[in-house]
Order: sequence, then structure tokens, then C-alpha cells
Amino acid sequence: MIFYLFQGIIGLFLILFSCELFTNAIEWTGKKFKLNEGITGSILAAVGTALPETMVPIIAIVFIPGKSGEEIGIGAILGAPFMLSTLAFGITGLATIFYFFAKKRGLMLDVNDKILSNDILFFIVVYILAIFISLINVPFKKWFGILFFLIYALYVYKTFLHERKEEEIEMQPLYFDKRENPSLNMVIIQDIISLAGIIIGARIFVSSIEHISLILNFSPFLFSLFVAPIATELPEKFNSIIWIGKKKDTLALGNISGAMVFQSSIVVAFGVILTEWTLNQRAILSAALAIISSLIIAMYMKLFKKLHSFILLTGIIIYISYIVIIVKFIK
Repeated sequence: MIFYLFQGIIGLFLILFSCELFTNAIEWTGKKFKLNEGITGSILAAVGTALPETMVPIIAIVFIPGKSGEEIGIGAILGAPFMLSTLAFGITGLATIFYFFAKKRGLMLDVNDKILSNDILFFIVVYILAIFISLINVPFKKWFGILFFLIYALYVYKTFLHERKEEEIEMQPLYFDKRENPSLNMVIIQDIISLAGIIIGARIFVSSIEHISLILNFSPFLFSLFVAPIATELPEKFNSIIWIGKKKDTLALGNISGAMVFQSSIVVAFGVILTEWTLNQRAILSAALAIISSLIIAMYMKLFKKLHSFILLTGIIIYISYIVIIVKFIK
């Protein structure tokens, strides 16, 4: 047991360390190929930060044979959007309240409602589609995976339409070449090595999840649903807490809602293509509660044209409720 815990920590550390290298390299890749800051920051860098959550389910499905690999994969796929739409929003609400009592800001959040509403709308539509596809049994089911890629492309297009004035990206020196203008060869080498590190780390991490769940006689699906996204996704979302303290509320919530759309479209697409995509009661319930949590926020903004930090706390209530339901009522 201790060995597999240690193995999981090593795998997770390798994933996060490699992602830091990859994000740094991908930003320099964009600069070298003269891509504008919007594409580099919003698309290329976003892919780098989402790689841990993306690679864990893919590695599980591809390299772990049988039902166990598929359960871990689907659990990790659904776990990230569920955690983001409930726990991450809730923690952001708690951070707002903390800063309020520290007399650093008010309880109301000043957000760009068009961007946040656009994110939540896409998330809800895509996740409802994901549940629907899991309930049907047709020969061309896997082709629906392509639809999710197309939906994400549409989301990126609409996001750029809503985008406000671009800010210059502050470039950190390339880790493999600290010069002010690193060579393209070193940029590409760092890209390749960091990507390899992510894949290897994900495989180590997934293997530890499988073994620990077996030792504890715990469902691989539930273990990956809770452990994988909290370990790989939640640390990155602590950026939102920092932005809340700086009153950059649109950045704080957009950091969460944008990741929700990516996880519910691109990552779900891999799930539809690589698995039978048949969701059990626990999986459908997690997806439904993620939709409800997001819908509460969207409806509040629609009705009151503002966002109160207390509304975000409903995410924590929903997250805890899910744990209680599956422990007491769903076996």
C-alpha cells in the first residue's frame, strides 16, 4: 500500500513538473512561429495546463486492460468537470468571503457575464449530449466523438468574439535555454521531453490508482472520480484564489469555466471514441449534479445581472451531497 502511494506521488510529481516544462516550451513555440498572444495564451498554454487531466484517462483506457482501465478512464474523464463545477467554484466563493473579512474586497464578484455565461452554456449543452450518447446503442456511436471536437472549435471561435483587449504575455525564460532569445531547436527538444514526461508520469499515476483501489476494495471509478481530478486539476485552480484576492474576478472564474468546457468536450471525445461510453448510475449522477451546479450560477446571473459569492458555495454542498448519496444509496 505504502509503495503504491509513493508511486502515485512520484507519478503526479512527474506529471506536474513536465507540464510546467511543456507550458513554458509551448509559449516559446508560439512566439517562435509568430502566433499572436491570444492563440498562444488561450489555446496553446491552455492545452499544456490541461494535459495532466487529459492524459490520465487516455493512459488508463489504452494501457490497463479490461473493465478496470475503462472504469478509471471514465471516472477521471467525468471527475474533472464534476470537481470544477462544484468544489472549485465553491472554494473560489470561500476565498471571496475570506478576502471580504480581511477587508480586501466585497462579497459581490465583478465578472464578465458574457464570457462566463458563454462558458457555462457550452458546458451544459455538451454534458447533456455526453449523457444522452451514453444511453443510446447505435453502430455509429463512436462518431459522436468528432462532434465534441467540433463543438470545442466553435467554443474557441465564440470566445475570441467575446475577448476583450489582449494583454501582453509575460514570457519566462526557456528552462532548457535561459538566453533572451533561445534557439528553436532547444524549444522543440523541451516540447518533446516534457510531453514524454507527462505520458510516463500519467502511466505511473494510473497504475498506482488501479492497485490502491484493488487493495482497498474500492471502486476504480469512484477512486479516479475523486482522486485524479483533485490531484491533477485542483492545484492549478488555486490561481483563481490569487486572482480573487486581486479582484480579477473574470480571470478567476474563467480559469474554472474554461477548463470545464475543455474537459467536457475534448476529453469526453476521447472517452466516446476509446470506450463503449456506457455510464452507470454513479457516473450519470455526477454529470447531472455538475450540470445543476453550473445551472444555478447561470440562472442567478441571468436573474440578478450579478454574482454573489454565497451562490458559489452551493457547489460545495452539491459535492458533499454526491458523496453521501453514493455511500448510502448507490452501491
